[in-house]
Amino acid sequence: MVSPEIAAQLKQAGIESVIAARPEQGDVGEDEAAWRLAKALAGRNVRVEEPFTGRANLYAETPGVLLVDADAINGLNSVDEAMTAATLPAYKPVVAGEMVGTVKIIPYAIPGTLLEAGIARGGEGALRIAPYVRRRVGVVSTILPGLKPGVIDKTLSVLARRLDPAAAMIASECRVPHDSTALARELVRQASDDTQLIVVFGASAIADRRDVIPAGIEMAGGAVEHFGMPVDPGNLLLIGSVGGKPVIGAPGCARSPRENGFDWVLHRILADVPVTRADIMALGVGGLLMEIVTRPQPRAGGGSEGKE
Repeated sequence: MVSPEIAAQLKQAGIESVIAARPEQGDVGEDEAAWRLAKALAGRNVRVEEPFTGRANLYAETPGVLLVDADAINGLNSVDEAMTAATLPAYKPVVAGEMVGTVKIIPYAIPGTLLEAGIARGGEGALRIAPYVRRRVGVVSTILPGLKPGVIDKTLSVLARRLDPAAAMIASECRVPHDSTALARELVRQASDDTQLIVVFGASAIADRRDVIPAGIEMAGGAVEHFGMPVDPGNLLLIGSVGGKPVIGAPGCARSPRENGFDWVLHRILADVPVTRADIMALGVGGLLMEIVTRPQPRAGGGSEGKE
């Protein structure tokens, strides 16, 4: 409502007319609507900040992995063009205070019935953070005569930096011959101590399920759950378990600090988010991360492909 005082100020400023929107019966203002919708979407370890101009942002309260109910978000966005919700990619590692989603109400107000329909379609807790829970990581590096110790030292340094955001650490580190029997003995030892995840860096890439690393896991009484992933770089990653503890057979690209498929799996396991065969095989869309400069060019046309 324009009061006489405001009218006088407008006239003094040379403004002769104004355009105003009047809410209809049952309408909910943009800020309140954004707030209520965002609060419904906010699940465990996600907070909502005060809305402004019809927008309410959602933030991570703890470091971890973002879990998104994609069907709920897509369903909400399909209810009406007046309501929108956007999120970071599902399973993205996030830090405390990072924005993970936003809700925007397009008009100045929306009918209450429409808002309730959006809340119902979006459900409760569509965005949540799985906090990092695995802190102690064991590392086994296999050795061949041509592998320089400095390569392993650099690999450990790169892994330590990867673990930093999760407040995790390398709790145990051992170097053994590139032999399934030697590897199995070390896996049994680490599976019986206080490590919560074991990462194996092979002196050579895993060729198939009969190779040294998968054979060593099985000799240790463990199981190979999946080998290979549609992420490049990162194709030759292996996941398994020994003594109830997850084991990652790292691809060669995991020695590099650049993002690769190893990062995607590592952070999920650190947050105790299950990684199944189906999960891995669903990573192909968006799984082409970068060209590998060391791979013979071009990929097609007869060139041999490097092992990642």
